[in-house]
Amino acid sequence: MRAVNEDALLAYPPVFLVADGMGGHDAGDVASRLAVEEFAQLAGQPHATSDDVHACFTRTAERIREALDGRPCGTTVSGVAVAEHEGSSYWLVFNVGDSRVYRWVEGHLRQISVDHSVVQEMLDNGALDAEQARSHPERHVLTRALGSGASPEPDYWMIPAGPHDRVLVCSDGLTGELSDAAISEVLGLFADPQEAAQELVRLAVDAGGHDNVSTVVVDVATADAGDTHMTVPRAGAGLGPGAWDEMLDGATVPRARTREI
Repeated sequence: MRAVNEDALLAYPPVFLVADGMGGHDAGDVASRLAVEEFAQLAGQPHATSDDVHACFTRTAERIREALDGRPCGTTVSGVAVAEHEGSSYWLVFNVGDSRVYRWVEGHLRQISVDHSVVQEMLDNGALDAEQARSHPERHVLTRALGSGASPEPDYWMIPAGPHDRVLVCSDGLTGELSDAAISEVLGLFADPQEAAQELVRLAVDAGGHDNVSTVVVDVATADAGDTHMTVPRAGAGLGPGAWDEMLDGATVPRARTREI
C-alpha cells in the first residue's frame, strides 16, 4: 500500500541484513540504500568481526547526515554476519531499530534482536502485553535509528551456529502482518531458503501489505575441509517491488567477538 519502497537488503556473504528507511522518497529510501552500500564493502570476506560491522554503522550514519543535509530521516539496520570465535562458528547478530532477526531451529522460532521502539519499552515495563502491542497506535515509533542521532548505538549478540539453524532477517512489514506462529510455519514448510523468503513476502502482502516487506532467510549447511568442519551459509531473499538489493550465494568460513548467548 506504500507508494515508495524504503526497504533495502543485502544477502552477500558474510553479511545478511535488512534496512527499513524512514523519511519518504529521496530520504528513507536513500538512507536504507546507503546502509546496504556500506555493509556491502564486507562482501567476499571469509568472515566479519564486530569491529568490521560497527565501522559500517559509523560510516553509514556519517553518509546519511551528509547526503540528507539535516532532513529528518534514518533507517533501521538488522542482520547477521558469519563469524568465528576460538575456532567455532558463530552468528554475529546486530540491530538498530525495529527490523528483526529470528532464529528457527527444528520447529522452534526465537526472536534474537530486541526492538528499539516505544512499544517495546512498554512491553518491558509491563504496561502492555504482546497482543496489545500488535495494534498499539505507537507501535511504529522508534527510540533508536541509524542516522537520526549523533552516533550509532547498535546492539550485538554472539550465537553459536548450530548445524540445523535457519536465520530470518526481516523488516517490520512482515511482523506487522504475520504472527510468529505463521512465520514459523512457513520456515518449516519450505526447505529452500529462497522459496521460504518469497512465501513470507507473498503472505504479508496478501494479509494487507500496509508497509514495505523484505525478508532474508539464511540456512546452515556443513562441509568438510580436511580436518576442519565449516559452517557454510546459503540464503534466499524476498522483497516487495522496487526494493534495492545485492544478493549472492556463496560459502564462507566464520570470525568475531561480542557478548554471547
